[in-house]
Amino acid sequence: MGKMQVLGVVAVILAVYCVHAKVYFREEFLDGDEWRSRWINSKHKSDYGEWKLTAGNFYGDAEKDKGLQTSQDARFYAASARFDPFSNEGKPVVIQFTVKHEQKIDCGGGYVKVFPADLEQTEMHGESSYYIMFGPDICGYSTKKVHVIFNYKGKNHLIKKEIKCKDDELTHLYTLILNPDQTYEVKIDNEKVESGSLEEDWDFLPPKKIKDPEAKKPEDWDDRAKIDDADDTKPEDWDKPENIPDPDAKKPEDWDEDMDGEWEPPMIPNPEYKGEWKPKQIDNPNYKGAWVHPEIDNPEYSPDSNIYKFDNIGVIGLDLWQVKSGTIFDNFVITDDVKEADDIAKETWGVTKEPERKMKQEQDDLKRKEEEEKNKEQDTDAADDEDDDEDEDEDIDEEEPKEDIDEALSDMEDEDVKPKDEL
Repeated sequence: MGKMQVLGVVAVILAVYCVHAKVYFREEFLDGDEWRSRWINSKHKSDYGEWKLTAGNFYGDAEKDKGLQTSQDARFYAASARFDPFSNEGKPVVIQFTVKHEQKIDCGGGYVKVFPADLEQTEMHGESSYYIMFGPDICGYSTKKVHVIFNYKGKNHLIKKEIKCKDDELTHLYTLILNPDQTYEVKIDNEKVESGSLEEDWDFLPPKKIKDPEAKKPEDWDDRAKIDDADDTKPEDWDKPENIPDPDAKKPEDWDEDMDGEWEPPMIPNPEYKGEWKPKQIDNPNYKGAWVHPEIDNPEYSPDSNIYKFDNIGVIGLDLWQVKSGTIFDNFVITDDVKEADDIAKETWGVTKEPERKMKQEQDDLKRKEEEEKNKEQDTDAADDEDDDEDEDEDIDEEEPKEDIDEALSDMEDEDVKPKDEL
């Protein structure tokens, strides 16, 4: 194959890729306040929290890292953005975004919801029907997980697996891949943390097999692996009391039986006590093993190869509650191509993550040094106060003898001026 032919093949491959790789939504907030024309705040409640555009207190790039930040504590937040509707039938769908809990979040959501295109954005609220809910959720020490919830036939289904989310203050990348072969993958910071099949990891469908309702364990089925040895007998000297009077105890000399009653020594554990006797165990000669309930095909089970499919995807929303505000959302991507999502991640979060980490570390180091200096000053002040107290005590001790001498001299002078007949 000639050079021109090779280039032609490459060009065809690239053309095919470009045709098939579709980015339905991408938001990086690079045009200042223009985001307000794309993101609609819900008016379902009158006291939703306010969003602000910022890169936060630390970042990798002051402009590229700007995103939507929750700005008021103990508030619900509800905003959404629309894009051209599409169906993911026969192709993957990738939902990706970054989250930074720079406030060291104590309780609040960091997830997104993907809605049908017919959502009324100004009326979006917690009960609005959605297709997919994905992202981190943190509340206290017990809840630190990644939600992966799909709506199937009008009901929301939670993943049965536990996926741990990141809970530090840095920016993290969350990616959900939903494939037409009914498989999925969850990535955090571009690394796979979970994967599997929709049918196995969610309860979308009834189980394929159920226990045969007609089957019962035979009455003569013996499932005891061990039994008591019928020939084993209890030794004659086995039975001993659990507690006995303390043989070393003596009645107190001041014990008055009329006042205190009859004296009895305190009880102590009996060293000869052997506990309840039980015959030794032997193998059961009639043991048949654990009885397994036979299963049959579930008549209510019906396979569905379209669990993954959503016909009218058209809105992405942030619908969440936060106790302590400060979370920043950025780098939203919805596409049908995994490589495209990966490339965008490398262009955005991949470029700024290390500079952000470095800036955060420098801030932490500076804060720690300031705390150390502050503690040193406090220790020095405390030591100075102790020295001042000691000096005052010494001054008082030095003054006391002087006062005594002055008083003695004064008495002597008084005696000198008295008439002699008074002496």
